[in-house]
Amino acid sequence: MVRQPAINAKDRAPLSIERIIEAALQIIDGQGLGRLTMRRLGDALEVEAMAIYHHLPRGKEQLLDGLVAHVAIAPADGRKAAGWREALTRWAHAYRKRLLDHAGVLPLLVTSRNPAALATTTASLREVLREGGVPEAAAAVAAHALLSYVIGHTALEVRGTGEDAVEVVDWDARFDRGLDLVLAAVNL
Repeated sequence: MVRQPAINAKDRAPLSIERIIEAALQIIDGQGLGRLTMRRLGDALEVEAMAIYHHLPRGKEQLLDGLVAHVAIAPADGRKAAGWREALTRWAHAYRKRLLDHAGVLPLLVTSRNPAALATTTASLREVLREGGVPEAAAAVAAHALLSYVIGHTALEVRGTGEDAVEVVDWDARFDRGLDLVLAAVNL
């Protein structure tokens, strides 16, 4: 049985990788990663699921890689900051918010589905540090540590810890304290 589209195809935006990724992200954000299927995605886009494969020939694997890239690539920018610490503090807060907003994608980041996406973000962190006078070797280690901290903290925040059942955890305060420790460890 062929499904009839809810709206005229002429009134619908053309199918693109960006549109597919956005629709998949909406499904994950609203229903969870486990509910993302190509059929459900096709329904959300008002196309047959097979139409998605025209844009994503590797299917769901390519879709998941695209989701990781969409969420994980968030370069730091030191141009509007008073220094590298301020730039990286702003970046860390924005990145944590981005991960919390798209928490369903977080397991894909943690399992390194698309290491190139994380490498892009790490390179931007390293560059902010280098421009701030941090030597290359220290900048590389610090960039990796900072990205690992933000992703790891956010993953624990989303999943919860055993402490959650015993006491209320102030995740914002805990994040800020840990961030201060990570940034204080950077050697100039």
